[in-house]
Amino acid sequence: MECVAAGLPVTVVDQAPIPHPQAASNDRHRVVRALHPRDAALTRAGSRALRAWRALERRLRLRLLVAVGALHVLPPDEVPWHLELLGAGGMPAEALTPEQLADRYPMLRLPQRHAAILEAAAGVVLADLLLSRLGQWLGEQPGVRFRLGTPVTAIDPAGLVHLADGTSLGARRVVVATGPFTRDLLAPALARRLTLYRQSTLYCRPWGSLHAWSATPAMPTLGSAQGAWLVPPVNGTPLRLSAHGACREVGTMSSDETPPFWKERLCELFASLLAGFHPGVVAGARDGYYLADALHGGPLLLTLGAGTVWCYAACGGSSFKFAPLIAAALARRAAGSEPEPTGIDAVDDPEAGDDLVLAGHPIGRGSHETAGTGSRPA
Repeated sequence: MECVAAGLPVTVVDQAPIPHPQAASNDRHRVVRALHPRDAALTRAGSRALRAWRALERRLRLRLLVAVGALHVLPPDEVPWHLELLGAGGMPAEALTPEQLADRYPMLRLPQRHAAILEAAAGVVLADLLLSRLGQWLGEQPGVRFRLGTPVTAIDPAGLVHLADGTSLGARRVVVATGPFTRDLLAPALARRLTLYRQSTLYCRPWGSLHAWSATPAMPTLGSAQGAWLVPPVNGTPLRLSAHGACREVGTMSSDETPPFWKERLCELFASLLAGFHPGVVAGARDGYYLADALHGGPLLLTLGAGTVWCYAACGGSSFKFAPLIAAALARRAAGSEPEPTGIDAVDDPEAGDDLVLAGHPIGRGSHETAGTGSRPA
């Protein structure tokens, strides 16, 4: 969308339809918020991203962001600094004492005596609606072509994209969204920079008072050692529960079914955190996959072929919530100009991947079988 807005002709290539059910970005809803505890730069970036989400809604003429707020459970002594940080970014927020927190959200069983910040402008993006509308919008633009259901088998630093049907596409710039499928498209030295993670998530039916759940904010952090988080039910979506502790490094993608061990582990965790929770409210579970930089643990942006090819590896939900900022920066780079700083280190300071590739070695030279598990849009 950003490339189209910049006046660039665009060809979108993907192994599957858009949205792709197994893509890292695909889900019912995702949390977007400004505050990132103990990280001033990402909090400032989050404030800009929230405004960009609203601008995207206006462009698509579609309500995407449901502003239920975001509740950040924190130690009491950390609340003032974070509140000041949000205020400096123009983000309305409210501090809650431990007593206020317990009174307003009686469903929470916090492991320790914590306070909180309620960030009013934050909320959840209806991800499935967004992805479908973006695909529709792109299909309405005269400068956009699609090659869907067509796996990419290799990408040359000179800007050639080789497809499984034996054809190739040439481009002035190639942007590769390196989702969990696409390590096979990268040269080994590049692929080793990316670690594959598997995340288990519970999808639950709300219990108790439906009115109480309708007023429940997103909870990116519940103050637990396991890093538990909660996405409330909005617009007919289920209650979504998971934890950073349910994310683990794996060697390959396999099933999206959640193993019983991880489902039971999450059920035990949330039985200790949410009053009234029991395994019977779990309507389903699903595992997703994403890539992250093996050195820094976050996203990774690589450039190859003297800026002809840009490879962006997303990292969990972080790249989704910052998507408008990231897309604008990548589109500027694709147009050959320097973008405005986003505050996201990996996006603002890309690495030259050419140093990691052997002379004459293309970015990827996978067979139909290895790349057939899927390329993200190129």
